[in-house]
Amino acid sequence: MIRRHLLRKPVKPIAVREHATAGSVVRAMGDTAFQARNLARAADIWAAMLRGRTTILMGLAGAMIPAGMRAVLAHVIKHRFIDCLVSTGANLFHDLHETLGNAHYQGSEQVDDTRLAAMGIDRIHDVFASEAEFRKTDRFIARFAASLDQTQRYSTREFFFELGAKLRREKKREGIITAAHKAGVPIYCPALGDSSYGIALAYGRAQGTNSLFLDPIVDVLETAKIVARARVTGVIYIAGGAPKNFIQQTEITNSIMSSEASAGHRYAIQVTADAPHWGGLSGCSFEEAQSWGKIARKAKKVVVFCDATIALPLLVHAVTQNYRPLIRKRQAPDLFAQLAK
Repeated sequence: MIRRHLLRKPVKPIAVREHATAGSVVRAMGDTAFQARNLARAADIWAAMLRGRTTILMGLAGAMIPAGMRAVLAHVIKHRFIDCLVSTGANLFHDLHETLGNAHYQGSEQVDDTRLAAMGIDRIHDVFASEAEFRKTDRFIARFAASLDQTQRYSTREFFFELGAKLRREKKREGIITAAHKAGVPIYCPALGDSSYGIALAYGRAQGTNSLFLDPIVDVLETAKIVARARVTGVIYIAGGAPKNFIQQTEITNSIMSSEASAGHRYAIQVTADAPHWGGLSGCSFEEAQSWGKIARKAKKVVVFCDATIALPLLVHAVTQNYRPLIRKRQAPDLFAQLAK
């Protein structure tokens, strides 16, 4: 009987169809194996989050915007595939840079980087960028910071909300920050200083043009409140790093503040090219996270070991194409209203 149970579902080869969609290909991957099957499972788990009354938090790391993922992520936010975004400062800087009308350029990693430096070109693997254009974006941030109320304490959510309002008036392209402002999706950046935002704000302070106070502990309290008030939570991690741990620790924060055992996130997806046996946070397994109470004991979870620039567009297309009714019917939580209480 055990043998029959284990051998009940055969692997099905993917048939090549001339008019196949990304959604149909990912669905067919569910009958295969390895990371193809995991990608299909990720789409199904994301759909399960959209189906239930789940508050969905996304952690975004890696150089996703320079690699061309801005429009994909803006789509995710615009259509409320997620309810809260926690990102590295770098991704939010590159998003701002492109929203202002600038570009990242296809380049090559087979190049003399000292020559690039002499030409004022920055390299992100096989992507090039203009240092002069980056400096203009830095100055835009410094001017924006100087325009804010210097007597007010800001969370990073409030900072990016105000920036989103400004960009919606002045933008040349749709981006993550503008889409989040319009859709009511809060953005948090736990390591803002570790980015060009930190550089620009430091420059403004050194020049005496701003004395803006960003309080990262408010971010900790607010994200813990979001998770504590949610009926069910699900997490999606693109790469790992600080955004992943920042979301994971909400469960620990709540357990300390309430003295109750952490329930853990009930759904979890991660797309990463890292591996857990190096002990790095990006590759931290969901099983390891269960020992901390960060992931629920019976959570629906999957890790897709793949370059996110391959997996993310396929995954978002699959969810968009295969689960349209869920997306249309979903009642997304108003987190800004919750945080105001």
